[in-house]
Amino acid sequence: MAKATARHDGRKAKQLRDLSISRGINPYAEGSCMVRAGGTQVYAVASVEKSVPRWMSDQGRGWVTAEYSMLPRANRERSRRERGQIGGRTQEIQRLIGRSLRAVTDLSRMPNLTITLDCDVLLADGGTRCASITAAYVALHDALTWCKAEGLIEKSPLVDSVAAVSVGIVDGKAVLDLDYPEDSSAAVDANFVITGKGRLVEIQMTGEEATFDEGDLAELLALAKFGVRKLTAAQRDVLKAGR
Repeated sequence: MAKATARHDGRKAKQLRDLSISRGINPYAEGSCMVRAGGTQVYAVASVEKSVPRWMSDQGRGWVTAEYSMLPRANRERSRRERGQIGGRTQEIQRLIGRSLRAVTDLSRMPNLTITLDCDVLLADGGTRCASITAAYVALHDALTWCKAEGLIEKSPLVDSVAAVSVGIVDGKAVLDLDYPEDSSAAVDANFVITGKGRLVEIQMTGEEATFDEGDLAELLALAKFGVRKLTAAQRDVLKAGR
């Protein structure tokens, strides 16, 4: 595979888009976070309920779940609001966010509590599901800190952090953190969900216009791990800074 040079926006192959993470932006919620990754903006809000779904009754465990939505003009053209029955893509993304957060949460440490992460895309320029996971982790962290302060839990159920990033093969080059033009033209694209300790939670990888082999997978995995280390450091920095 050819070595990557400057991309259409001037970034190098291993360079994330300009990133900012802001905490505590919703004064009513137990946890909230805004992630801006280039032209993508995602708002994540954590809400705590002192109950669990009926199917979890008497298990002595809690639950973490997520909902995902995109504003009608988050894209280049207006999309219809999803009312009632949500679309298949939305269901798939919100299930991915929920799975990713539960992978780093010991649910037995938060009995009879449900935390819902509402992830809303304000602007979409590629990587919205990845930005949602990265933002939702910070919001979840703060919601669990609130639960501890309120005496609802004894210690944080979080056993690790989690973040996600997109990678792909564009013009024969492996690149990190795809924006919309790159995502729409990638021969191979993938989303990697990885914990702060480097453990894999989920890989979504597709050959859009080409096949790929083990070498391509290994190269994209290494690139994704590099990107998630950067995202994890940014999450850690904003959490240390306080609200």
